[in-house]
This record gives sequence, C-alpha cells and structure tokens, in this order.
Amino acid sequence: MKKQGILNSHIAEVLAHLGHTDTIVIADCGLPIPDGVKKIDLSLKIGTPGFIETLEAILEDMEVEQATIADEIYENNPKMMSFIDEKFSKGQIQSVTHEEFKKKTEQAKAVIRTGEATPYANIILHAGVIF
Repeated sequence: MKKQGILNSHIAEVLAHLGHTDTIVIADCGLPIPDGVKKIDLSLKIGTPGFIETLEAILEDMEVEQATIADEIYENNPKMMSFIDEKFSKGQIQSVTHEEFKKKTEQAKAVIRTGEATPYANIILHAGVIF
C-alpha cells in the first residue's frame, strides 16, 4: 500500500503518465466533460470533495508550469481566484473565456470531477518538468 501522495489509483496513474505540457483538469461538478476524455469522478455530494482540497493534493504530486482558468472566475468567484493566486505566480496563470476553456478540456489527459458547486471553479494544469 502507498504510504504517501495521491492514494486514488486513477489519479496516481494519470499523473505518472504525464509528460511535459500534457494537461489535466480539476473541475467543479457542473463542467461538461468532453467525450473521449478520461473522467475521474471524485464527487460524493454537493461540495465534497471541494476544489481547494483537490487542487492542493494534486499540486503536492504534480510539477505544474502553467495553469489555465476562465476569465469569468475573476468576477464570479473571487474567493476561489484568491486561492489560485496564492498557489501560482502571475506568470503561471493564463485566462481564457469559459467557452475557450471548455474547448481546451478536449485535449486533457483526464478531468478530475469534484463536488465543488461554486461558479467557474475549474483549472487546467499544464505539466512541467522536474529538471
């Protein structure tokens, strides 16, 4: 049995297979997941698990060089945006319209669906390298 890190075997497998610039998505419970993209559904009930705790756990295991969010989060979910700002430097955060964000999810290796139920609590993480 694993002693530390991500215990969810589906997430651990996706993270182990990521290469430089590959992407994964952490999504709220309402984001549509494109056909053909692996869905890892963590949602138990509204709010559980939340976006914040899921993102924190992923960031402990994944080297991230860039993050993409929807422009709409700035106005519609400032609390979540504040958390994201704490986790990433300004140069690491790219924002696009929500419609463009949804298109970009089509290229993701996986979408991790949380129980989060606040607006635009979604992020695309772009894998970096550890050397």
